Amino acid sequence: MDYIKNLVEYYDELFPVSEEQFVFYQSLLKEYSKPLKFLGIGCGTGILENRLAKELSDVTGIETIKELLESATRKYRTQLMSVRYFKMSTIEMVRFLGKGFYNVISCLNDRIIFIHDKVLIKKFFFDCKQLLSDSGLLILQLLNYDYFLKANEFNLPKLSSIRVELISKLEKDDDMNYFLSRSVQTGNGKILPVYKRTPVYPISKLEIEEFAREAGFTSINFYSDYSLNPVNENSKSLVVMLK
Repeated sequence: MDYIKNLVEYYDELFPVSEEQFVFYQSLLKEYSKPLKFLGIGCGTGILENRLAKELSDVTGIETIKELLESATRKYRTQLMSVRYFKMSTIEMVRFLGKGFYNVISCLNDRIIFIHDKVLIKKFFFDCKQLLSDSGLLILQLLNYDYFLKANEFNLPKLSSIRVELISKLEKDDDMNYFLSRSVQTGNGKILPVYKRTPVYPISKLEIEEFAREAGFTSINFYSDYSLNPVNENSKSLVVMLK
């Protein structure tokens, strides 16, 4: 069962838009004519989407979690920006969104692993390719699961803010299925569940490359951060750029 309401209050401080990340996205604005057409998949509370909309981008955010979507909608309600949010899963997006429309599609903060079925993850890459313009770019940001699973390290890095810590742990059953348990721990020591054994698919670098090529992407680049530093054997996170 999900207890996502326990995360909503702290979401923006645990998943902020860093200056490094924003500079990275600002650089993309220079590569496409304005308005940049942007799609955020699993947009959360829309913190990145709203900042990009202020930069004269045409922004769409999709999210499956009602409480996060409500927070995203509240952020832009009184602002004159080209941004819209929809409650929509990755399975539905090619039915309702414009094919060949988007210059940049992003799926950040490990949200891709919640598409926990291998067939559906492959579909995700195919569908993103359909939604992108001819020169469009797909950006993924996730943990480097090659590092964690090779080391049999199932306690994932903590995310923290002044008020809380987000604690995440992978579990594996005998059939090699993976599950994520997640909780927030407040400053007074109270522990609030967010996910309890939620199915996930900790996708590897090799699978990302394989699925992307099958979907028609021809340029696949892996970096360890938004400053585009190279990935090495000790890199714990990935930023992936696919064209």
